[in-house]
Amino acid sequence: DPLYWIRVVLASNRGTLMELGISPIVTSGLVLQLLAGTKQISVNVEDPKERQLYACAQKLLGLFITLAEAILYVFSGMYGDWRTLGLGNCILIIIQLFMAGLIVLLLDEVLQKGYGMGSGISLFIATNICENIIWRAFSPTTINLGGGPEFEGAIIAFFYLLITRNNKFSALREAFYRKNLPNLTNLMATIIVFLVVIYVQGFRVDLPLKHVKARGISNQTYPIKLFYTSNIPVILQTALVSNLYFFSQLLHRRYSKNFFVRLFGDWRTNAHGQYVPVGGLAYFVSPPRSMQEVVTDPIHSIIYVLFILISCALFSVVWIEISGGSPRDVARQLEKQGLVIKGYREQSVVKILYRYIPTAAALGGMCIGALSIFADFMGAIGSGTGILLAVSIIFQYFETYSREQKSDSGTLSFDTDFTLF
Repeated sequence: DPLYWIRVVLASNRGTLMELGISPIVTSGLVLQLLAGTKQISVNVEDPKERQLYACAQKLLGLFITLAEAILYVFSGMYGDWRTLGLGNCILIIIQLFMAGLIVLLLDEVLQKGYGMGSGISLFIATNICENIIWRAFSPTTINLGGGPEFEGAIIAFFYLLITRNNKFSALREAFYRKNLPNLTNLMATIIVFLVVIYVQGFRVDLPLKHVKARGISNQTYPIKLFYTSNIPVILQTALVSNLYFFSQLLHRRYSKNFFVRLFGDWRTNAHGQYVPVGGLAYFVSPPRSMQEVVTDPIHSIIYVLFILISCALFSVVWIEISGGSPRDVARQLEKQGLVIKGYREQSVVKILYRYIPTAAALGGMCIGALSIFADFMGAIGSGTGILLAVSIIFQYFETYSREQKSDSGTLSFDTDFTLF
């Protein structure tokens, strides 16, 4: 499974109806947002009819991508040779994957219509990541890796080893450092990353505002957070890598001897039966699988770190331009509400915002990438990207609840909410 390390981020589970996860939704949203941002299509978000037409186009494109990915999954050999499966079974699998994708789209639509809080994408990702962390901590299932049956859950294994082993020091060492299964060191790393991300989420600059006409109102601020684009950069970077992996593997299965295909990605089966990239572009954008690999192949590690940092920063800067969060868009919103930055004239608002917003977007994107790498190197459960997304999504829900409380009490809120929909 070449997508094993990013499935948790895409809310995907191998061999289940959620095989495709939210990949079609993210991809369709990304494609249309890029088309709108580059002015290839014209969308007036203030016109309800155009907004509804845009949403319908997004759903139709999502269904088309779901069907295309389902067909490619089956006929690329993800479930075995399609000739061995038989054409009838292949069609049944495609129908099942398509119907599951349709249900995911409908569930997302339910939340968008106001029957819940937040977006379907965020909820699917956060639920899948939290379920994965809890399962790896408390799973009661046993796995035999050659040394006898062991509990999968790190905490369950810890108590089991303390109770059954006579040598308590040996039991503690195995509970903290056992290989190939979750251990207490992984769990502690996960908790540390959670706390670090929550702490960094609070970094922000508050620009004081004043009303143009009502001089008495001067206690409002416009917050520019370090994570200005929230978790969008890491979602887009993950979607980019997942599509690269998918098409690289598809081409490699068919044309494994072709030089250009191998330049795109060379794949091999490792000792655990996992299909992993060992060369080409797909290899250099994949994370090192161990500290030993970091030492033995430092060029791979350096390229991976640079790719994560630069791609997250670029996605963050580009996203503010195509999603309505650029300095000009923010200045226009403030102008409509009759607000200006305290101590500056109305004509200077855009210039002042340009000092803060692009810098916050780029630096925030790089910080998100760095936190993701930090979590991966510490061995956190659920991958660094997954934990980062889970924390930022939960924090986003908390902020949404706080904004609703403020709006109910009549307090204005200017927090920018970035989503793919």
